Amino acid sequence: MTRVFACVSALCALTVTAACWKDETLSAYGAADRTWVLSELDGKPFRAPATLTFPEPGQMAGAGPCNSFSAVMEAPYPWFEAGPLAATRRACPDLPSETEYFRALGEMSLSEVLGDTLILSTPEGRSMVFTAGG
Repeated sequence: MTRVFACVSALCALTVTAACWKDETLSAYGAADRTWVLSELDGKPFRAPATLTFPEPGQMAGAGPCNSFSAVMEAPYPWFEAGPLAATRRACPDLPSETEYFRALGEMSLSEVLGDTLILSTPEGRSMVFTAGG
């Protein structure tokens, strides 16, 4: 009987903990359920296709000009921290733009969602501006 009580108590504690956990990442503050298209990098138009999504709490994914990627994203809003990117490894003529996109994404540390605009930035002045796409 004591073993059953201990198991039930542990299950109740896990249920309460899970029920109290709230997503505090960027996805909970307006970024989820959208595909974000990179339109500007460091104040200049970004002409290559590049996207960013937040498919579920703590996860991010997207595509550069050549490859798709995914990463863990657990920093609480307004902080932004892309975990190590796991990307496919296809070559294409626009690989330099993709390298620039992936590198910049890894350097961003702040985020802000303003309606259909997502801005990622650094305290040093770097920025990425995304617009909500279809």
